[in-house]
Amino acid sequence: MHEDWLHDRAKDMRRSPSVQEKRLWSILRDRRLGDMKFRRQVVIGRYVADFVCMRHRLIVEADGPHHEGRIEHDAVRDAWLRSQNFTVLRFPNSQIENRGHEVIAAILAAAGKPLTG
Repeated sequence: MHEDWLHDRAKDMRRSPSVQEKRLWSILRDRRLGDMKFRRQVVIGRYVADFVCMRHRLIVEADGPHHEGRIEHDAVRDAWLRSQNFTVLRFPNSQIENRGHEVIAAILAAAGKPLTG
């Protein structure tokens, strides 16, 4: 039952992404970045990850205002995801909005891909 709820939640999140999630998805979708295949709002265990590249075991999170005050929860979540051999990258909305080049560089570096200009 809990699993069904999580999948429904992920589907709802795909239908109503934040502005920053839309921006990231426009970069990550269709193998546009380093030929990596990303999926969005993916259920992993008891969590929903914003963007996941399974081949590189890479999770990209857009941290909006709902993450404020959830530092401990996010730390537990990230530790569990790391225990499943994922690398978790978190980017605050302000960085996605104002320093997208840093976000792109960090994602490529985490996947071991060269930064191309």
